[in-house]
Amino acid sequence: MPGLELAEVILAVIIGTLAAIVYSLRVLIMLERRVASMEFNIQKMTQKVLQEETVIERALKRKKR
Repeated sequence: MPGLELAEVILAVIIGTLAAIVYSLRVLIMLERRVASMEFNIQKMTQKVLQEETVIERALKRKKR
């Protein structure tokens, strides 16, 4: 029965394609989490820099007096 074999091959290709899509979505989610983590770390660093700048500005204002 050659028709049944062709149907099995087509079904296998469809299942393989769906598996590849699911895997790629998994990878994209992992990358998005890493990017979010990097953004959070950058935010923390900029907050620290802002705090240091305000301390420096206050110190400079005190020196001018």
